[in-house]
Amino acid sequence: MSDETTPGHRYTAELAGEIEARWQRAWEDQGTYHAPNPVGPLRGEVPEDKLFVQDMFPYPSGAGLHVGHPLGFIGTDVFARYHRMTGRNVLHTMGFDAFGLPAEQYAVQTGQHPRVTTEANIDTYLRQIRRLGLGHDERRRISTIDPGYYRWTQWIFLQIFNSYYDAEQGKARPIERLVERFASGDRTWDGKTWAQLSKAEREKVLNEHRLVYLSDAPVNWAPGLGTVVSNEEVTAEGRTERGNMPVFRRNLRQWMMRITAYGDRLIDDLDRLDWPEKVKSMQRNWIGRSHGAHVDFAVGEHEITVFTTRPDTLFGATYVVLAPEHELVEALVPAEWPAGTDERWTGGAATPAEAVAAYRRAASTKSELERQENKEKTGVFTGAFAVNPVNDERVPVFIADYVLASYGTGAIMAVPAQDQRDWDFATVFGLPIRRTVQPPEGFDGEAFTGDGPAVNSGFLDGMDVAEAKKAVISWLEEHGRGRGTINFKLRDWLFSRQRYWGEPFPIVYDEDGTPVAVPESMLPVELPEVDDYSPRTFDPEDADSEPSPPLSRATDWITVELDLGDGPKTYRRDANTMPNWAGSCWYQLRYVDPTDTESFCAPENERYWLGPQPSHGPGDPGGVDLYIGGVEHAVLHLLYSRFWQKVLYDLGHVSGEEPYRKLFNQGYIQAYAYVDKRGVYVPAAEVVERDGKHFFGDEEVRQEYGKMGKSLKNVVTPDEMCDQYGADTFRLYEMSMGPMEVSRPWATKDVVGAQRFLQRLWRNVVDEETGQVRVQDADPDEATLRLLHKTIAGVHDDYANMRYNTAGAKLIELNNHLTKNFPDGAPRAVAEAVVPMLAPLCPHVAEELWAKLGHGESLAHGPFPTADDRYLVEDTVEYPIQVNGKVRARVTVAASATQDEVKSAALAEEKVAALVGTTTPRKVIVVPGRLVNIVL
Repeated sequence: MSDETTPGHRYTAELAGEIEARWQRAWEDQGTYHAPNPVGPLRGEVPEDKLFVQDMFPYPSGAGLHVGHPLGFIGTDVFARYHRMTGRNVLHTMGFDAFGLPAEQYAVQTGQHPRVTTEANIDTYLRQIRRLGLGHDERRRISTIDPGYYRWTQWIFLQIFNSYYDAEQGKARPIERLVERFASGDRTWDGKTWAQLSKAEREKVLNEHRLVYLSDAPVNWAPGLGTVVSNEEVTAEGRTERGNMPVFRRNLRQWMMRITAYGDRLIDDLDRLDWPEKVKSMQRNWIGRSHGAHVDFAVGEHEITVFTTRPDTLFGATYVVLAPEHELVEALVPAEWPAGTDERWTGGAATPAEAVAAYRRAASTKSELERQENKEKTGVFTGAFAVNPVNDERVPVFIADYVLASYGTGAIMAVPAQDQRDWDFATVFGLPIRRTVQPPEGFDGEAFTGDGPAVNSGFLDGMDVAEAKKAVISWLEEHGRGRGTINFKLRDWLFSRQRYWGEPFPIVYDEDGTPVAVPESMLPVELPEVDDYSPRTFDPEDADSEPSPPLSRATDWITVELDLGDGPKTYRRDANTMPNWAGSCWYQLRYVDPTDTESFCAPENERYWLGPQPSHGPGDPGGVDLYIGGVEHAVLHLLYSRFWQKVLYDLGHVSGEEPYRKLFNQGYIQAYAYVDKRGVYVPAAEVVERDGKHFFGDEEVRQEYGKMGKSLKNVVTPDEMCDQYGADTFRLYEMSMGPMEVSRPWATKDVVGAQRFLQRLWRNVVDEETGQVRVQDADPDEATLRLLHKTIAGVHDDYANMRYNTAGAKLIELNNHLTKNFPDGAPRAVAEAVVPMLAPLCPHVAEELWAKLGHGESLAHGPFPTADDRYLVEDTVEYPIQVNGKVRARVTVAASATQDEVKSAALAEEKVAALVGTTTPRKVIVVPGRLVNIVL
């Protein structure tokens, strides 16, 4: 705090605040961070050397920011500022992923339109991040809720809807090309040629090929909330994260995106990306590519197709299991139990239909995670038998919840001797277990999953697993009973939400229920005003209830008369909205060209900022040069964005195959929280430490460590830090806490260390009493020049590689040298190098000092100092000397000293000589430039 004893020109929080506000106004007035485009309204002179840096899309929460949120934002800003200072054209901005449940929930509670809430939150967010001095091009800010933005989200949806995946060419193509093939070929559908099919029949055929299609998909239906929820929103107990409501698996007519068509490319192209290996591994596991076979088991007039990665074990398949949701279940169930049915198989029901209905209902209350992790094996016999294609053996068909409709074909052939889950199920239900792979001698386990010779397998006997797989696939294909295939764990993307606050679908339905794309001229399809933002809710246990989204009540909007080329007709709009993932799938493209009203992004601008770069070598997939965000988005957001980008690339709308060339995951800021004896969290800011214990008032409380957040009452806001210390101090502290990729604990008491450094640096340039510049014009000495240029070289490397903590440490070391050796002020030549090096971390105070040093131009575009190689060559080298593994002394020798000279100097060192005495060392090892190791 400033008082009458504080010098009038000391760098205090108050002075920092004045400096920061003034420079932020100057940057805005001068358009300091405007990045020019090659063409369009933002056109300007563009250098070849560009850099596009992007933060993951933030959601504008009503709670505002705590100090953990800006960690990545500041890191991105430091990187962008450094490269801008070295002469690159840097695009750095930030928008808002503004559709979503929180604003809709608030609207339900208060009746206030979600747009009002969201825009108020955006204002708060902008005020907070602007105070941090982030160098954003404000002209490029976007928000997913703006009709001018979601017009193009809807346009992209239509591009995907009007496309199919051409497996022969391995890419998306316009659906018209498929129509031309159907019209010109001799293919028939139920005996009809393409020309003989009705419009509705043709659309039904095309629906099977479109990249966006309607499907009766199994979804997580929460009647108590009145909406479908994603798998990620369901707890392990099969209830909703929000509201703790029961969730039921059931089929609903939903929009799906055929992301599975891109499974191979999504996996293979990971090798072309500069991403953390952990994230690549997470994506590979999520996509889950596996090689195997589809095998057909006949059940009367029906066929059950299973996918297996172990077709070599077919002779050991002793039963078949369908997921409870499988579409064939009801068709297979006979009226009565077959004679001799084991009572363990019936679930105590009088008929197969009763058993299946009861089991399906019970399974619908469990989440997929719960079903996968459940150790207790349950199921019921459908009453039907299937025929094993390789040996014509009749095997019973069960339904069981450990088989998921979302994986493979929703059906498995069970080989209990080679799969532990099947073994456990077979044991419970008394089903046969037949080994088809010979375990090694002494194997005492149950299911054997290793390699070995085939046994009990007819023509496969004696073959190893790989050989047997090839042989049985050839046999299946030759006899028309199966085929080799590749399968993915990845499921098609469920794209419908029964919510209000989302992008409307640019689709209407005709009198036949056929979906019809809205013409581009009618975009955007805007959200209507409604009185009630909540979906219709039901009894939480009413699994048979039907969704009724908020938009279904907007009757004047739902039913619309349009002329789509064949005269005015009445159509029905879709009452669902897109998921909030939609707007974040492509926002990097709109950052490039946010004001273009004729296209989502001009090709020249897209190629410049996002296209493949020769400097990155052959095979560069293009994309944002640096994308920073949390690892929690490692799978879904990144996977969906990559899918949209690849479709747009296939259709010729973009030049790059990937949206994000380089990805960096920052760590998190964590904080201590405190719990009283009731188990209730108390405000961390009011806890004091005494004698190693923690007290809230007079009560001792227990210290915990966790992620900063409101629920733990351990939030510290950036506003508080800016008030107490200034934005530059806050920025420096956050960047100095540790490596960017590592999570670290927040400690408010340590922020003062960053402030003291800036105060010392300020004093080396400015007289605290008079406010006048106090730098010296005298030339710095040799030692200072060596330290200066060593620092310049090191800071260059640190900024380029996002090692901001070590960059800060190098600047502190250099500034301490100046403070100690130049009490009357730093040499001008050194000050004019230190200040620009500080600018990426602390831009406001750096600008202020630069101006005080007599420079009229902003530091934002440089200059950044360059190191003089003359001062980077060391004249001497210091060697630590280890004696029997412990460092006992150090010796300084000429950099040109030979190994023998280094040995002699080390043995002559006083402490070492005393330890060695008159004995002859067994070994003296010199590691050039590093150390001397003496073994006695």
